[in-house]
Amino acid sequence: MTGTGRTAQLNAPYPFPVAVEVRGVTEPARFSRLPDALTALLGSLRALPLDAEQWKYFDDLFGPDAVPSVGHRLAMYGQVRALAFVGITPYVVKLYPADPEVRP
Repeated sequence: MTGTGRTAQLNAPYPFPVAVEVRGVTEPARFSRLPDALTALLGSLRALPLDAEQWKYFDDLFGPDAVPSVGHRLAMYGQVRALAFVGITPYVVKLYPADPEVRP
């Protein structure tokens, strides 16, 4: 038997508005389109003095080519989280479905 609920979610590419935040750097921001959310998230990360290895990681994780995989992870797991390190200070980078009833 297959999980039809999960399969149905995957057939619709991004069935929800999303919220993004970099804790300690930005407040949560809500977007109706996943590509817009990823672009904004990368812009927020550019405010941090990250090293080249971290830039590559975040570009791969949240860049334009990552929209299908991020959408899939959101539908399957409910959020995408990562850590950005500035020196030894970690910042939680979080992407999750936003409440559709809340307006930005």
